Amino acid sequence: MIYFDNAATTFPKPPGVARAVFRAVEHMGGNPGRGGHALALQSARAVYRVREQAAALFGLDRPENVIFTQNCTHALNLLVYGLLRQGDRVVISDLEHNSVWRPLCDLRRRGVITLEVAETSLESQEQILASFGAAITGGTRLVLCTHTSNVTGTVLPIARIAALAHSRGALMAVDAAQSAGTLDIDMKAMGLDFVCMPGHKGLYGPSGTGMLLIGCEQPLRPLMLGGTGSQSQLETAPAGYPDRLECGTANVCGICGLGEGMAFVRQQTVRQLYAREFSLLQLADARLRNCKGVQLYTPEPRLGTAAPVLSFNVGGLSGEAAAQKLSGMGFALRGGLHCSPPAHRKLGTLERGTVRIGIGAFNSVNEMWRLCKAIEKLQDWV
Repeated sequence: MIYFDNAATTFPKPPGVARAVFRAVEHMGGNPGRGGHALALQSARAVYRVREQAAALFGLDRPENVIFTQNCTHALNLLVYGLLRQGDRVVISDLEHNSVWRPLCDLRRRGVITLEVAETSLESQEQILASFGAAITGGTRLVLCTHTSNVTGTVLPIARIAALAHSRGALMAVDAAQSAGTLDIDMKAMGLDFVCMPGHKGLYGPSGTGMLLIGCEQPLRPLMLGGTGSQSQLETAPAGYPDRLECGTANVCGICGLGEGMAFVRQQTVRQLYAREFSLLQLADARLRNCKGVQLYTPEPRLGTAAPVLSFNVGGLSGEAAAQKLSGMGFALRGGLHCSPPAHRKLGTLERGTVRIGIGAFNSVNEMWRLCKAIEKLQDWV
């Protein structure tokens, strides 16, 4: 099976990731923060080293503000329910994943917040910025948007949106599910207050890992309460990070694997990874754009404004049906709505969905040529 579902989760992982998970299972039996014995301290040191790695990779001054989560959805829920309060106004884009859309719609239904959607352009960064400029008013509390659409591959100008948000008194948060490890993110330089990300996609860590990075002084209410190993006499959560938002036993094995995934990204460098994946995106676009019966849903990719994601349909097939047929031909792609109905509503594909090519670090030119040939053959059958 040739794997092109890296936008859902990257596969394969760098060999060091599995070794790090195995070492943690075999040698790190202690519970971090829950004891002063050698094994507990060993686990605590290992977890903190990964916090330091993440802070260095993403331009965050304080490693303690790296909050480990189960995934990006968990991180976004920590942010949304931990920050927003009665009467807040939130601005998002029309490309958001359900991990942003559903929690905010829940708060809107309950009358907690008002929600404004900025219309994006698939081709113009200036139009995107102008749309956010019209949507962000002086009463806006939070701007929360995807860095990169998981359907179209569109990259939003988040640093410029952040500057606009701050000029009007709003906080800036980013869903980096498709960009962490793929595009450069420097929280300090870009003016980002919160960044949510998975560990299992562009950071090449295990499933069941993610992070919320906090780059401002704004306190968040805990989503869960329980044991933290610190200030156990309190009936409330500790005031400081990370314990304020991390209760219960940490996923030490997963976190160690995530650390190895980030080490791979730093060794390869984000820019080189992106350049290689973008070249494969260009290859697929050039091969499929003029292929009869194949419809692409993104403009011709441009360096820096397109992520290594390509959505398409073939003939009259639904996205899921086309993906299933391609699976029978030996290719793993995602078909359907990709958990992002706002993006499909924008594209006019809400009923049909699309097939998505998600390119990763271990894909090759030969694999992409073979995939394009299979899509062309599939087109001949429908």
